[in-house]
Amino acid sequence: MSRVLWLICVVAIGISLVAFASESPGPVRTNAGFVARIELTGPIGPATEEYVHGALRHAAEDGATAVVLQMDTPGGLAESMDGIVADILASKLPVLGYVAPGGARAASAGTYILYACPIAAMAPATHLGAATPVSLGGRSPMPAPAQNPLAPAKSASTPAQHEPAPDAESQKVLNDAIASIRSLAQLHGRNAAWAERAVRGAATLTASEAADQHVIDFVAADVASLLAQADGHSVKAGGQTITLKLRGLPVSDYLPDWRERFLAIITNPTIAYVLLMVGIYGLILEAFHPGAFLPGVVGGICLLIGLYALQLLPVNYAGLALMALGLALLLTEVFVPMAGVLGVGGVVAFVLGSIMLFRTGVPGYAVNLGVIAGIASSAIVLLALLLRLVMRARRAHVFNGDEQMLRATGELLQAVMAGGESWARIGGESWRVHSEAALPAGTRVRVTSRQGLLLQVIPVPAREGELS
Repeated sequence: MSRVLWLICVVAIGISLVAFASESPGPVRTNAGFVARIELTGPIGPATEEYVHGALRHAAEDGATAVVLQMDTPGGLAESMDGIVADILASKLPVLGYVAPGGARAASAGTYILYACPIAAMAPATHLGAATPVSLGGRSPMPAPAQNPLAPAKSASTPAQHEPAPDAESQKVLNDAIASIRSLAQLHGRNAAWAERAVRGAATLTASEAADQHVIDFVAADVASLLAQADGHSVKAGGQTITLKLRGLPVSDYLPDWRERFLAIITNPTIAYVLLMVGIYGLILEAFHPGAFLPGVVGGICLLIGLYALQLLPVNYAGLALMALGLALLLTEVFVPMAGVLGVGGVVAFVLGSIMLFRTGVPGYAVNLGVIAGIASSAIVLLALLLRLVMRARRAHVFNGDEQMLRATGELLQAVMAGGESWARIGGESWRVHSEAALPAGTRVRVTSRQGLLLQVIPVPAREGELS
């Protein structure tokens, strides 16, 4: 049976790899060149950074004329964003940042990436901005709002009790973010003042407003319009000034390969959390049932993958420690029943740790509360079942003790003489018995006392024997 399971797993993995590999079409090659398109969708994380880095490299190797970076993102991790910005600035191919389709956004980290592109464009009904950095603790380093210039000025003696100054660390993060986006704006001659407002005050703009304020180069309804409007523009890429000739060029999509898709799946905080739980519970089941192998193998693989995902994500280690404490308390409750005290404490610690684990304030990087509630509910049900079994065991009669044996009745297998010994079947077992009275074989007897492996018996009255 185990060989069949292993064969099924190997076949499933092979089919998945082939499917992933076959879904990435090759580039369209023409004598006039082509434009590579990279789609940046969803939260920006380690998988997104690796995908953009690899796609830019492959597009250059395949001889693309330019790259369209099409975005629809709520933001993401600053470290991954910095990697993508660095790849765009180092690219030998001109990168055209394009917020599309309609309804898409380039918020937070997406705003920095759009500013890093030599050409920036947006589709109608899209927006960008709200680029204020968020600390890993979930606090915004954004200072208090600036005073309304139309409001009366405060005197020097008026205490500023309602305007707490940001701490030094938050101020450094804020200033660094402002300097970063201003430098990108100045590099491509865009509106640096609005870029600072997007970081300092979380300002946002629609596509038409962004074009009017020179935050982007133009508004384009689709990729063909983008290439037509970008045609003839001079941009800097790879240390050289390039005049774009993009009108009418074919577009080739560069999709993530199987490794990047796998990385995107496991770095989803909810998936990473579930993998961690499956790994832990699989190892616990293997410890309780040695030799089962399947729970241990699956649990070990899931735990390693989950730990790999955790080291790529912004983990709150206090939350991770609370989860470990909760599991330890639940296991202690199993071996040392404490009327549910340890178990309830373990469930509370586990739930609090799960909520804290990825709570960073970064869009898309929090564990789904429904998953946490489901796992916590399962733990509560198992704890209640365990407590019920413990209480039932405490109320149950002792089956192999002297108290239970004194209630047992049986049947003589051989006749016994007065004051002699014989054999009787009691409780489905053959016992050596002693009787003060002479009894024939087949007589119903009851145990009155026990001396080691020798039982003292007396005959059961006929009426009681019939009832038993």
